[in-house]
Amino acid sequence: MSPDGPIAYPPTTRGDIVDTLFGRTVSDPYRWLEGDVRHDERVRAWVEAEAGLTEAYLAKLPGREAIRERLTRLWNYERVSLLLKRGGRYFHLRNSGLDAQPVLCMRDRLAAEPRVLIDPNHWSEDGATALGEWEVSRDGRRIAYAVQDGGSDWRTVRVLDVDGGETLSDEVHWVKFSGLAWAGNGSGFFYSRFPEPEAGAEHQASNLDHSVWFHRLGTRQEQDFLVYATPDRPRLTHVAEVTQDGRWLLISSAEGTEVRTELTLIDLTAEKLQSRTLVRGLENDWRLAGAAGDLFYFVTDLEAPRRRIVSIDVASEMRRRREIVAEGHDLIADARLVGDRLLVSVLRDVASELRVYDLEGRLMDHVGLPAVGAIAAMDGEGGDPEAFFAFTSYDRPTEIHRLDVATGATSMFARPPLSFDPAEFVVEQTACTSKDGTVVPIFVLRRRDVVSPAPTILYGYGGFEISLTPGFSPAALGWAAMGGVYAVANIRGGGEYGKAWHDAGRRANKQNVFDDFIAAAEHLMARGIAARNGLVVHGHSNGGLLVAAVTNQRPDLFAAALPGVGVHDMLRFHRFTAGRYWIDDYGDPGVEEDFATLLGYSPIHNICHGADYPAILIATADTDDRVVPAHSFKYAAALQAADIGPRPHLIRIETRAGHGAGKPLAKQIEEIADLWAFAAYWSGLRL
Repeated sequence: MSPDGPIAYPPTTRGDIVDTLFGRTVSDPYRWLEGDVRHDERVRAWVEAEAGLTEAYLAKLPGREAIRERLTRLWNYERVSLLLKRGGRYFHLRNSGLDAQPVLCMRDRLAAEPRVLIDPNHWSEDGATALGEWEVSRDGRRIAYAVQDGGSDWRTVRVLDVDGGETLSDEVHWVKFSGLAWAGNGSGFFYSRFPEPEAGAEHQASNLDHSVWFHRLGTRQEQDFLVYATPDRPRLTHVAEVTQDGRWLLISSAEGTEVRTELTLIDLTAEKLQSRTLVRGLENDWRLAGAAGDLFYFVTDLEAPRRRIVSIDVASEMRRRREIVAEGHDLIADARLVGDRLLVSVLRDVASELRVYDLEGRLMDHVGLPAVGAIAAMDGEGGDPEAFFAFTSYDRPTEIHRLDVATGATSMFARPPLSFDPAEFVVEQTACTSKDGTVVPIFVLRRRDVVSPAPTILYGYGGFEISLTPGFSPAALGWAAMGGVYAVANIRGGGEYGKAWHDAGRRANKQNVFDDFIAAAEHLMARGIAARNGLVVHGHSNGGLLVAAVTNQRPDLFAAALPGVGVHDMLRFHRFTAGRYWIDDYGDPGVEEDFATLLGYSPIHNICHGADYPAILIATADTDDRVVPAHSFKYAAALQAADIGPRPHLIRIETRAGHGAGKPLAKQIEEIADLWAFAAYWSGLRL
């Protein structure tokens, strides 16, 4: 088999299922591929045949091994996460370079050498068992941590004694979409879980009846105390956090992925725990920045699409709100109460600024940042002026900076040694005009000596109010280092400019997302940045949907398409695992108006028979219980059965991996090497 020769796809049985929906008939010939690969022999046989074909094809691509080696070198640098300070100790993740999983470390003092507390690299032979969420008790003596196996969203929570180094007997199961919040006295922790699913349905059954529980150390899970549940509203998801003084438990509840939350408060010092509503109705975004006694500080989009900061006196029956930092031109991305100041991260045209306000809302300081880039995370506590923030950009791996909010003084805590010279690369920002006149920003990364036009990968997401801020990626840098251009389009549906930007790209407005991405592609070629016949589109999850949809709408525009773990059946996404949450962004297939919109762009329903399609390499994973792999299976089968030209339309199926989180580093590198080798061949990038 040569990379551009004819391909004999494995035979795929075509069923005769036809649904009648709102008076329209919709065929679903590959519904049998929705079966769980772990239990369905037919699906397993199909997966094995497709995986064998794809591996045989990828093995023929020139430069595949050289790309993998280059990516391995770029990934081989020390990475330190943001520091969490508890009980005078400092906790952080660290990857020495090529560890399959990062390890959790502790420092007794900031200048002390780190001591490894939890090393998940010994948990499984294939490195696919990962450390998920973790939280340290206020005194720094215990760590509740989540174990994630094979990429699944399900978690098992365990507890480490920091001083003794021993894992306690405590074990909590069926945890998903949960924070971990310690009681102020360290007696136990709060967590969120779903009911145990039926055997065999763990990776496909819809997730309903989320609830908050308390686990007391030294007891069995069967003895855990139910803190909060809403059986009359089974679609709600609840996440709990405890204020720094240990008095208040704040529960944020949401029905979908859109950040519209209700807030429930429980006084943990009361003789009997009783919940009371702090914010009623799923209407606005409320994010706790911190609390000083009974005064809570929130970032909210209430009457402020680009967000503002308000305080609420939770002890007052009136629950009075007072504006602290007003909405401005720039989006408030995050805020933390640190010392007696508010540390506020804002986005100005998708790049971060860092500001310090007093608790009356007066601007006290602008914190100087190293370059144009993004604040990836920040943390600190009330009463202690010491804060940390993580900074990154497309040509700058994540650095950890220390900040004294009282003086404004900053210092570098961790800067990784580099295996490349940042001066050899250029990061630029341009913009395109979409179909309706909306201006859409685009970041461009290239090697300084590359003469455009050049083979280009265009990445996008466009959904769920997620902002694609500048961030370092060895994968992106690897493509640029090979002589290509890597571009990121900040299309509508994301959160780069706040609620209005998100609303303009969801539900009935979803076509704006596709129009923005197509406009970005056309702009890159018109500006001479991307080579004609050399543009590749790439996206993950909602971005996988994006790539598949624009490929259907403009197959002539792209040399290759790389849709990863995408949502491809827009009429049935809500029937599996977390899919029901996405109705906020996509609409409800069971509502006629939404159904018409969804059917109009659903990738598997809109393949253009007779058109000449680009080369397509779909990526998914067998344990993805967020966007179940059936989406990609059915999409691949539909592409391979269609008359859409001679270029390859293949599917890469990772084993013992999920939606992305927890994937071992070696598997990450192998996947990107395959995608980049495929993209390089079809875009004409000379290796």
